[in-house]
Amino acid sequence: MTDTGETIHGGGPAIASPAGVYDYWLGGTANSRADRDAAERIRRAVPEISQIAWANRGFLTRAVTWMAERGIRQFIDIGAGFPTQRTTHEVAGAVAGDCRVVYTDNDPLVVARGRGMLAGVPGAAVIEADIRDPDVLFGHPATRQLLDLAQPAGLLMVAVTQFVPDEDDPWGLVARHVDQLAPGSYLALSAPTADHKVESTVNRVVGEYASTTAGGNWPRTGDEIKRYFDGLEFETPYSGAEPGLTYVGLWGCDDPEVADDDASRWFYAGVARKPRAVRF
Repeated sequence: MTDTGETIHGGGPAIASPAGVYDYWLGGTANSRADRDAAERIRRAVPEISQIAWANRGFLTRAVTWMAERGIRQFIDIGAGFPTQRTTHEVAGAVAGDCRVVYTDNDPLVVARGRGMLAGVPGAAVIEADIRDPDVLFGHPATRQLLDLAQPAGLLMVAVTQFVPDEDDPWGLVARHVDQLAPGSYLALSAPTADHKVESTVNRVVGEYASTTAGGNWPRTGDEIKRYFDGLEFETPYSGAEPGLTYVGLWGCDDPEVADDDASRWFYAGVARKPRAVRF
C-alpha cells in the first residue's frame, strides 16, 4: 500500500504522535521529523523497541487471521494509527474478501492520512473517535453502514489502552465497547507492562510519551491488564497453553521457545470471546 501522507512525512507537526512513532519503528513512511526524533530517544532507552513494535504488529496480524478463519467478517480497530505495514483490512482480506473494517483514531492528522490511504478501498473506513467516547464510534454513519452489530465482530485494542490514565477508567471503557457487540464477538487486546522491568527505563519511556500528542503513557501489571477481559472467555494463546493472558509474541506463535524473548515481554496480550447469553 502506498501512503499518501507525504506532508506529514516531509514536515508535519512539531509534536510527535504515538501513531507516527510506531510507524517509524515498523519501517513505515507515515511519520514526521518529530516522530522520528522521539522514536530514536526512546530507542536509546529501549534498544529493542522496533522488535517490540513488530511483536505487537505480529499479534494483531495473527489475531485478525485467527478470527477471520473462524468466520468473523467485521472488525473494529481502535486507535489504529495507520502504520503503513500490515493493515487490518489487508490481513482480514487475505482470509476472506468480504471482510469489513472500521478504523478509529483521535488524531485528526492520522485520520486524514488514513482516509487518503483507504480511498477506493471497499469495505473499509476510518473515523475520528476517541476510545473515551464509544458512542461516537457506534453512532457514526460509517459504522452503521459497514457493520451489522447484530452479528459477531472482532474488536481490536492493540497498544492503545496505555494512553488512558486510571482516572478515565480504561477498564470501563473497554467494557462499554464490548457491550455494544453481539455474543460470539472477540476482543483482541495488547498493553504494555512494567512487570519485571527496570524502573528507570520505564520512566524514561513514560516521560517521552508525556511530550507527545497522547499526553502520557501508563504501563500496567498483568493483573490490571487481565481485568480488561472480565466477563469474557479467554482463548488458548498457543498449542499446549492454558486459555488466558500471555506475552504478546507468544499469542498465536508456532514455537513458544523462539517467540518468548525480551521484546515480547514488554507487552501482554490476549483474545477472548463474548459468551452467548444463558437462557433458563
